[in-house]
Amino acid sequence: MDPAIQSMIDNLPTNTGKSLDEWFVVLDAAGLEKHGEMMSLLKSEHGVTHGYANGIVLQYRARGTSSSDDDLVEAQYSGAKSALRPIYEALRSFAVGLGPDVEVAPKKASVSLRRSKQFALVEPASAKRVQLGLNLRGVEPVGRLEAYSGMCTHRVSLTSVDEVDDEVRGWLAQAYALA
Repeated sequence: MDPAIQSMIDNLPTNTGKSLDEWFVVLDAAGLEKHGEMMSLLKSEHGVTHGYANGIVLQYRARGTSSSDDDLVEAQYSGAKSALRPIYEALRSFAVGLGPDVEVAPKKASVSLRRSKQFALVEPASAKRVQLGLNLRGVEPVGRLEAYSGMCTHRVSLTSVDEVDDEVRGWLAQAYALA
């Protein structure tokens, strides 16, 4: 485990009054599913700071949802889209390496990459292309980086894992830094 995460877990009882397992019981009892809802509960009803609330929820979600998350990703990259899975894996792997606060949140048709807010969205848009949405407010579109309106300000279309190059990784790192 990452030393910073382990330190946070070790300091929970002193700084929040409960161990990680005790916080898991609180979250289990609440029956909430969304990251933001769980954080709001911990912050408003239990007085947990933002950083600790986020850390607790990230650990809680990593513990309890990995198989269903895996199923969602598996469904996205099945059939005609199965050849696109290496593109997703390269993007996910790089994003997770950006910092211990990266949350990978699969949905039915896409995977959201979040920090304090969403910074990227990975979506198998067709059988031949993965669309990487990026939140890069104030950044001029250039080359493959297109302006986009919606949940993300920009997008890049990727058709092979070789296209997940230094330029794409740079945009992803920039989006992470802005989140």
